[in-house]
Amino acid sequence: MISEHHEELASLYAAGALTAQEHQDFETELAHNPELRELARDLQKTMAQVARALPSALPPALKEKVMQRIDAAENARTPPALPLGLKFLPGAALSDWKSLPVPGTAIKLLSLEQERGYAVLLGKLEPGARYPAHINSGPEDFYILTGDLVIGDRKLVAGDFHHADAGSRHEENYSIEGCTLMAVLTMDDPLVAFAMS
Repeated sequence: MISEHHEELASLYAAGALTAQEHQDFETELAHNPELRELARDLQKTMAQVARALPSALPPALKEKVMQRIDAAENARTPPALPLGLKFLPGAALSDWKSLPVPGTAIKLLSLEQERGYAVLLGKLEPGARYPAHINSGPEDFYILTGDLVIGDRKLVAGDFHHADAGSRHEENYSIEGCTLMAVLTMDDPLVAFAMS
């Protein structure tokens, strides 16, 4: 569901009335919200139709050239529509990390499946970072992409997988070299709530 605030931002976005920072923030939000992205595209098309329909003091040939440039700019700025149900995040590991309150740790939300009750995140620990002992609120699955992660007396390295049941206890986790991992967590996991905030 799209909020009234999002509708207002989408309208301002379509009209080109956002500041540079607002525009950048809104495009980041569009990348993660297909419904909002569709609304923004519809509003952009409507704005173009309104511009064409308005009477103009410009000579018809000049007006046509202006409209062609507007269309070209819109086509260059708006990525092609994706087939329904597909999402791509090129360079997902490069930006938009959210630092956790634990020094040297960060997460990034990749995908959210609220209907099915799970989320996919990237996690990152800097060399020497330590994540405190905790009880797992729901089941969790980790796949180590780079580096190492020590869980209890086990050292995991790139290519290793770990599953923990709901209610299981993790002792302090830490990384010697630093690591990046992909995690599948349930919606009630505090890390998912933090990533969404």
